[in-house]
Amino acid sequence: MKILLIEDEYKTGDYLKQGLTESGYLTDWTTDGITGLHLAFSEQYDLIILDVMLPELDGWHIVDRIRKSGKNLPILFLTARDQVEDRVKGLELGADDYLIKPFAFSEFLARIKSLLRRGQPQEEHHFIKIADLELDLHKRRVTRAGQRIDLTAKEFALMELFMRRRGEVLPRSLIASQIWDMNFDSDTNVVEVAIKRLRNKIDSNFSPKLIQNIRGMGYVLEIEDE
Repeated sequence: MKILLIEDEYKTGDYLKQGLTESGYLTDWTTDGITGLHLAFSEQYDLIILDVMLPELDGWHIVDRIRKSGKNLPILFLTARDQVEDRVKGLELGADDYLIKPFAFSEFLARIKSLLRRGQPQEEHHFIKIADLELDLHKRRVTRAGQRIDLTAKEFALMELFMRRRGEVLPRSLIASQIWDMNFDSDTNVVEVAIKRLRNKIDSNFSPKLIQNIRGMGYVLEIEDE
């Protein structure tokens, strides 16, 4: 699942992005409304989380523009404004839920899971399947040839990234940025170690092999000899 977080308070945004990433969600974070609106229209997200009071363009205008465009993905407002009229305004513009700061991260995560289930009611949207490998995005479960495969949150996020971008060679720098939110350092082997562990789990005892190493370029998920 891929989430767009629009939050101008740096401490809050950094905390939420780290928590979402550790929970297995691919998360883009921006601190201003104009960039957030641009990302909402240029990228494909499963959920948008945004503050109401943002520089350049406030959250109400963002929601209004998104809904008028016909996009129906779930939207969660985060705000310190607890007046009833503000909550009503946000919901009437098309927000799906409203969470008042401060809040517990456990409640925040529960709201996200609920919205994602509500936003993708059709069964085919819950799963990504390639060959005999299947990801259940709601239950965060992976099976291959009917066998359950236990993945960590990072491994699940990495597997989802590969499957969503099947056939695309993913450079190590992109993987490091998307999964660990870090700039790629050639002295760091975190990407190679994680992919080795993932391949051991999903490829070692199965055929065909799915994750391929493209020397000097990165990694790609495709059916071997396809």
